[in-house]
Amino acid sequence: MREFTNPPLTSVPPVGGLADVVFERAQENPLHISLGRKDENGQWRDVTAAEFRDEVLALAKGLLARGIRFGDRVAIMSRTRYEWTLFDFALWTIGAQVVPIYPTSSAEQCFWALYDAECSAAIVEHEDHSMTIASVIDRLPQLHQLWQLDIGAVQELYEAGAHIQDEVVHRHRTAVTPESTATIIYTSGTTGRPKGCVIPHGSFMWEADTVAEHWEPVFHSKKGDEAATLLFLPLAHVFGRMVQVAAIRCGVRFGHQPQLNAAALLPDLVAFKPTFILGVPYIFEKVFNASRRKAEKEGKGGPFEKAVEVAVKYADAVEAKAWGTGPGPSAGLRMQHQLFDKLVYSKVRAAMGGRIRNAMTGGSAMDRRLGLFFAGAGVQIYEGYGLTESTAAATANPPERTRYGTVGQPIPGVTVHIADDGEIWLYGPNIFQGYLNNQKATDETLHDGWLATGDLGSLDEDGYLTITGRKKEILVTSGGKSVSPGMLEERVRGHPLVNQCIAVGNDRPYIAALVTLDIEAVEHWLTMRGKPQMSPAELVRDADLETEVRRAVVAANTLVSQAESIRTFRILAHSFTEEHGLLTPSLKLKRKAIENAYANEVEALYQA
Repeated sequence: MREFTNPPLTSVPPVGGLADVVFERAQENPLHISLGRKDENGQWRDVTAAEFRDEVLALAKGLLARGIRFGDRVAIMSRTRYEWTLFDFALWTIGAQVVPIYPTSSAEQCFWALYDAECSAAIVEHEDHSMTIASVIDRLPQLHQLWQLDIGAVQELYEAGAHIQDEVVHRHRTAVTPESTATIIYTSGTTGRPKGCVIPHGSFMWEADTVAEHWEPVFHSKKGDEAATLLFLPLAHVFGRMVQVAAIRCGVRFGHQPQLNAAALLPDLVAFKPTFILGVPYIFEKVFNASRRKAEKEGKGGPFEKAVEVAVKYADAVEAKAWGTGPGPSAGLRMQHQLFDKLVYSKVRAAMGGRIRNAMTGGSAMDRRLGLFFAGAGVQIYEGYGLTESTAAATANPPERTRYGTVGQPIPGVTVHIADDGEIWLYGPNIFQGYLNNQKATDETLHDGWLATGDLGSLDEDGYLTITGRKKEILVTSGGKSVSPGMLEERVRGHPLVNQCIAVGNDRPYIAALVTLDIEAVEHWLTMRGKPQMSPAELVRDADLETEVRRAVVAANTLVSQAESIRTFRILAHSFTEEHGLLTPSLKLKRKAIENAYANEVEALYQA
């Protein structure tokens, strides 16, 4: 199949902007719990619709008092926290445009976003962010104000705007239309300088309303309960931003977690008790691997692996029945599944807060087996696909018919087309308006409303999309063989000891790989085998560890022909990090930067 369209469920609202819903919900149900917020003692407290409306209104007044006007661009540089959402909706209330900046951005990355977007003000989280911007302030003559969250920026603005009348704010709000620009999000920039994606209010509203209309049952743990989610995705990323907008528009209670690591996230999942979550595959991999290590430490590694097999077989059988290709789980399999639900699966769910029965994921491919395991363990994960340019999700697995290993069908109202060269093209109301100050890039990407994504994929007979690679990442060996590295890398990375994998081989005789280790998993692996702990330099020379990684490579090679397989690999002592310029803020590999940084190691792979 070359093209597939799902009929729309909703349309772009004819009037208004993103902030209107804050005031409408407070008017309709002022006591509805809109958000959860941690107090100074680390305890979650409720924020009602009326309280949130009042805070947004007060902050909007302060911004007006300090000179922010309709159409001004204001940057936010912070981790995911309550104040980000507050500023987003306050700025949208007065018609300002928000420019998110990743909190880990370098001075030059900050400079480019602030300069290119001509930001007149910026909100930062702490002193380090202030110093980062201060280091380039002499090249930003248009930047007039800087507010710092951890030294009372919100209260300062509340006080500054206390004299402004409500109707002044509402005059600004009613001037916002669906065509007005809501945000300019800079792409992560795996290659070249980041480009500012111009996204209007209407695209966000349509995207959020469409997802809510079709996936609303997914938001609940059980029928009739109050939906709640804990947002830990970066709000600088379009996925996190869409979750925020959808939660406010749909009345889903949500809280913020600023640290995307298991040690900080898991306790908050237990305390907040979300009914569903939205994350990237990395999070679900971490939950799975932590559960496996815990079982092994308790001497229950064997039963855990058996439980994994049962969960995978059970979910596979359920999927086959849904598609009419099998009878469903056998009586024996159902009995095993019921047993392991008490012994294993319930503990996995408890680690995620206890109430989660559904989750959505995107950003990178999720291994089919991992998705089947979670489904078998009672947490259905709906995988989707999208870009900044498509205002997050363009495709997603529907609630009624999940097909594991795919990123689902086009969301209602979107068309997916596969071009002759395999590139994925998208069309729908969620497509962005173009790149700020970059007509050349806009013309290369947008064609009569169609978005050329740069990703490669295929559609099956039911319109389910499978991502096969990225055009710019195709490796061409010296023998002329074209290889898409994503599937190989994903399978190698599926090994519990592996953190990252990057395949190389452009203009080389064969494909090879650089592999980094999950140090926490390796430390556990050493302990369980009675081996002494080792330094990173010692680990890369350990023969047993090399054998484990080789197993992962061999498993990956079963997916491709011999000419496309990884012939050799090298284990690195340290992981690729954003701080060293080797990952984007959304954790994607910067291939050219990695190959340059490890040029000697790559060269050694081809010295026979």
